[in-house]
Amino acid sequence: KATPTPVTPEMERVKRNQEIISSVLYKENVGKVTPTPITPEMERVKRNQEIISSVLYKENLGRATPAPITPEMERVKRNQEHISSVVYKEGLGKATPTPVTPEMERVKRNQEHISSVLYKEHLAKGTPTPMTPEMERAKRNQENISSVLYSDSFRKQVQGKAAYVLDTPELRRVRETQKHISTVKYHEDFEKSKGSFTPVVTDPITERVKKNMQDFSDISYRGIQRRVVEMERKRVDQDQENLTG
Repeated sequence: KATPTPVTPEMERVKRNQEIISSVLYKENVGKVTPTPITPEMERVKRNQEIISSVLYKENLGRATPAPITPEMERVKRNQEHISSVVYKEGLGKATPTPVTPEMERVKRNQEHISSVLYKEHLAKGTPTPMTPEMERAKRNQENISSVLYSDSFRKQVQGKAAYVLDTPELRRVRETQKHISTVKYHEDFEKSKGSFTPVVTDPITERVKKNMQDFSDISYRGIQRRVVEMERKRVDQDQENLTG
C-alpha cells in the first residue's frame, strides 16, 4: 500500500526544470544532418508502406460485437465532455491582447501575395478542349434533370404549405398604416381625375353595338310598360265592379 502525496509547487518546479534540462541535452546530442531531396522512388516506397500498413491493420482486426448505447453511457459521455471543458477553461491563463499594427498588416498582405504567386507557379499549363455537340447535349440534359429534381423537391416540401407568421402589434400597425396610405392615395387620384373624361374613338362596330343595346333596352322597357298599363287598367275595372256591385 502506498500513501499518495500532494503535488506541491516545489515538485512542479523541479519537474519543469527536469523537462527543460532533458530537452536541452537532447538538442545538444543531435548532430548536423544533410537534407536529401524527396525523389519519386521515395514517394513510391512511402505510398507502398502506407498501403501495406493499412492492409495489415485491417487483417489484424478481429470480429467485434456491437454494443448498444445505453442512457447510462450517454450520461457518462456528457459528464466527461463537461469535465473536459471545465478543465480546459481552468488551464487557460490570462492573455494580453495586442493591437494589429500597420507593420503586421503589411507582412500579412505580403505573405498572401507570396502564397498566391507560388500557387500560380506550381500550376501546370492546361490544354483547352473544344465544346462538341455531344458535350452540349450532356450539359442540357443535366440542366433538365436538375430542373426536374428541383421542381419535385419544391412540390414535395414547399408547394401547398403556408408560411405561418405571427400577427404582432408591429405588423398590425404597418398593415393599418398601409390601408390609410392606400385610401389617401385613392382619394387623391379620384379628386384629380374627377371632371375629366377619356375620349373614345367611335367606329362602326361600336356604333352597331350601341344601337343594338339601345334597341334591347327600348324593347324591354316597352314590354314592361305595356304590362304595367294593362295591370293598372284591370285594377281600375276591378274597383269599378266592386263599387257598382
